[in-house]
Amino acid sequence: MRFIILLAIIVTVFSYTGWHTWTMLPLPRLWKCAIIAIYVILFLLLPVSLLAESHLPMTVCAVLDKVSTAWLIILLYLIIAFILVDIARLCAPAIRPLFAANWKGVALIAVAVTGILVYGNINYHHKVRVPLNINIDKPLSRTYRIVFISDLHLGYTIGAKELAQWVELINAEHPDIILIGGDIVDHSSRPVAGDDFASQLRHLDAPMGVYCCLGNHDYYAHTDKSVNFMERSHIKPLIDESVLIDNAFYVVGRDDATNRRRNTLADLTASIGKKHPVILLDHQPHRLDLVQKAGADILLSGHTHRGQVFPINLITDKIYECSHGYIRKGNTHIYVSSGIGIWGGKFRIGSQSEYVVIELSGK
Repeated sequence: MRFIILLAIIVTVFSYTGWHTWTMLPLPRLWKCAIIAIYVILFLLLPVSLLAESHLPMTVCAVLDKVSTAWLIILLYLIIAFILVDIARLCAPAIRPLFAANWKGVALIAVAVTGILVYGNINYHHKVRVPLNINIDKPLSRTYRIVFISDLHLGYTIGAKELAQWVELINAEHPDIILIGGDIVDHSSRPVAGDDFASQLRHLDAPMGVYCCLGNHDYYAHTDKSVNFMERSHIKPLIDESVLIDNAFYVVGRDDATNRRRNTLADLTASIGKKHPVILLDHQPHRLDLVQKAGADILLSGHTHRGQVFPINLITDKIYECSHGYIRKGNTHIYVSSGIGIWGGKFRIGSQSEYVVIELSGK
């Protein structure tokens, strides 16, 4: 049933964009057919790159991944542009000739979509520093500086050179500890099998260590291979387990919701004392009420990306109680990161790429 619904959506999308492209372009029929064929081929590149990945050179996979995922975002904004054109045609019939076999109309849409995408790419590369002061009602002998990041999605699209820039930003904060909220690896562990990425992550400098929980993409890339990569990178994965840091606070890493047999929050926190502050890493920010009931002082999550691009950010805001940012439920402080990295095309429109600098203090 889901496949039929997905197929119906794809057919509708291509019928709608294809019809508008056909009617708007002042070109011979053969050229129009070629352009619509390119639309379809670009869309099919994504499933081809996923299914044939192990049989293709990595450089080819990287190109296919970047082009195909970027095309999905371009297609989204073409659809939005065509919807706005249809609304304008209904409201102002006098402008209909502008969008019927007219290069002026084509140029208007091309410039608008290109401008939005250029802005989105610039916005993605601008990493936002989010300062967060958290004071909890438990004793701490001093203030701890924590850098929290999530959703790195390292692989074909986000390479080792870009990762090196992130490491430099994080180290400049001189954190006591670094916490990562999952999705370190993108959909494939093949690009991170060598030492390019691991060697960069080993430069992360935090005297109390680097810890992470698993995300759904770490599962997509095969859990054992993802965990092996994390360990080679000197990152300690916490999979339904906890660790006491500096004899001062606990970091608890919950397994991702992809594993339906993962421990409950109550089980995870029951095994540790409530005397020390408890920081919970849980990739997907579901059931925040249960986090509060389990007695976690802080929840750090990611996963949502806050939709990455408009208008998907409006959807994630409706789906999640907190799709991005800070909220408090009782004595539980919650922060959901929109991620430092991204899945797919490198565009941030209505969301931001960020790293969170937490100053943690107690009474």
